[in-house]
Amino acid sequence: MTYTVITGASSGIGYEAAIAFAARGKNLILVARREGKLEELKADIQAKYDVDVIVKPEDLTVSERVHGLYEDLKQYELETLVNNAGFGNFDPVAEQDLNKIQKMIRLNVEALTVLSTLFARDYENKEGTQLLNISSAGGYNIVGGAVTYCSTKFFVSAFTEGLAQELQGKGAEMKAKVLAPAATETEFMKRSLDVEDIEYEGNVKQYHTAKEMAQFLLELYDSSKVVGIVDGETYEFHLKDPLYPYVQRSFSE
Repeated sequence: MTYTVITGASSGIGYEAAIAFAARGKNLILVARREGKLEELKADIQAKYDVDVIVKPEDLTVSERVHGLYEDLKQYELETLVNNAGFGNFDPVAEQDLNKIQKMIRLNVEALTVLSTLFARDYENKEGTQLLNISSAGGYNIVGGAVTYCSTKFFVSAFTEGLAQELQGKGAEMKAKVLAPAATETEFMKRSLDVEDIEYEGNVKQYHTAKEMAQFLLELYDSSKVVGIVDGETYEFHLKDPLYPYVQRSFSE
């Protein structure tokens, strides 16, 4: 029995991705802070699909919990890891709340890097394994007022593209891929702006639903491409080869 692990599964893209993978018969390990939301999702999935669903409530902004989560995952055979957990921030750099920013960096960058590294270490030579990291269109374009957030997603994009090419160069079985959504109807705006709630309809000119984005994720999963990216102008979804330059260097004394 193999499992697909999805972080940030309590809402948004992670929530819809869990349903999408379950519809394909994939057993799931769902990770997020809100245990109640995860249990609701588990019940909904198991009412419709004959799959195993395991809930792991974790706050991945706490560095020690990231390592603890992966140690706990070692009892299962993993097939896919979806690093979806993350959040944004809209503030000029000089006006940022550093407590929030430090948590954002720990989640968007540190937790993703640690989990990706440990997963690659254990599964790079296991046929059929995939690492799917969720970046953003802001991981390829800097958005005014969201410089630090975009910078975290530039890291996700560059790290994942580089890992994909590194794995390919080694002849590894694992595939690493990056999904870069544009505006998507999730809790992202609410947390980025620190507001109680915000309606996308009427406030955001163009966006995808989380369900649509989960389908784009499956398209990426099924493809031989490394990057799945939404065009910020047309909102069309494209599958692409790596976009960042990658130089293979050899060092000698």
